[in-house]
Amino acid sequence: MTARVSRRTVLRSAGALGGGALTAGAVGAADTGTARPVTTDPDALRVRTDPFGTMPDGTPVTRYTLGAEDGLRVQLIDYGAAVHRVSTPDRRGRYADIALGLSTLDEYRSSSPYFGAIVGRYANRIANGRFTLDGHTYQIPVNDGDNALHGGTVGFDKHVWDAEIRRGPGRVGVRFRLVSPDGDMGFPGNLSTTVDYTLTAGGELTIDYHATTDKPTVVNLSNHTYWNLGGEGSGTVYDHLLWIDADAYTAVDGEAIPLGTLPDVTGTPFDFRTPTAIGARIRSGDRQLTNVRGYDHNWVLNGSGRRPVASVYDPASGRHLGVVTDQPGMQFYAGNQLDGTLVGIGGNTYRQSDTLVLETQHFPDSPNHPDFPSTVLRPGQDFRTSTTIGFGVR
Repeated sequence: MTARVSRRTVLRSAGALGGGALTAGAVGAADTGTARPVTTDPDALRVRTDPFGTMPDGTPVTRYTLGAEDGLRVQLIDYGAAVHRVSTPDRRGRYADIALGLSTLDEYRSSSPYFGAIVGRYANRIANGRFTLDGHTYQIPVNDGDNALHGGTVGFDKHVWDAEIRRGPGRVGVRFRLVSPDGDMGFPGNLSTTVDYTLTAGGELTIDYHATTDKPTVVNLSNHTYWNLGGEGSGTVYDHLLWIDADAYTAVDGEAIPLGTLPDVTGTPFDFRTPTAIGARIRSGDRQLTNVRGYDHNWVLNGSGRRPVASVYDPASGRHLGVVTDQPGMQFYAGNQLDGTLVGIGGNTYRQSDTLVLETQHFPDSPNHPDFPSTVLRPGQDFRTSTTIGFGVR
């Protein structure tokens, strides 16, 4: 059943931001069973830095390794404030990198399809790169057919962010900062953005976003990490079991632009309310799937505030990943555009079906859909959102 967007339907998922964290083993209340969190001795948590290349203007890029030498490790780079690698154990204690990435800065600059990056100012798409706010029309450079994707041609993923190492009891992290000037990629206002990555001894990676502006603008920030719980380059994720707590999704046209309708997932390939293999229905011939060559849609998440919204389980390795967020939507993307031409960290090529992306967010093209949860940020307001990724094994 397909219905026009109603404000009541959308706003039940848009709830207030904030709330508490949830342990990795509990993430995904309706998933395939309780996962044991990947824990680390709090006293063993460290932050190590090493060079990761130099930009053409001479700006150095640094890699930050969070975690323990013999435990869960997360690597970040300040180019794009990106997740570079995530190493977790399988059920037999064997470690593998489960985030897709590239080996060098030059590869990230020339070839990366947003691997691990913070995307903005506007994550996802804006139709024709154009929106109107308070009577003024703004044009963003188009970089995805006729549309603007992830902030335009030079989005937040293509900048070197300022970085500050942070430590606390049972946790380590990095705070990244970026100031986007008024008119950057056509967006109004000087936007000051902070993104905190925090890794805990309990096996959770939390990403906290904060932004302020001096002019009315639109903001939608997300993280674009590509996951394969069998290990990057290990092959298809079609056997991964996915759970998404959503009764509806955002229908799109052939350019992945919302049609303005929120179809019910019941009886469709978009129903992941019971854990379902990603490959079970991806070749079903559903028009929404053929529109964008697979899954590349925004799910309208149930509930409000911080709550579990998704989980992924790989039966072969036993690895489990859970997502807690306060956002109203989440884009599930199955790597449809990967064509085997990229060679990843492990020397393996990345192909369509080798990965999944879970981007917690507001809806695509919201500035052009008044009934969608608003992405407008005004002077004196704070944009704040938080997403926690829990790592487990069972």
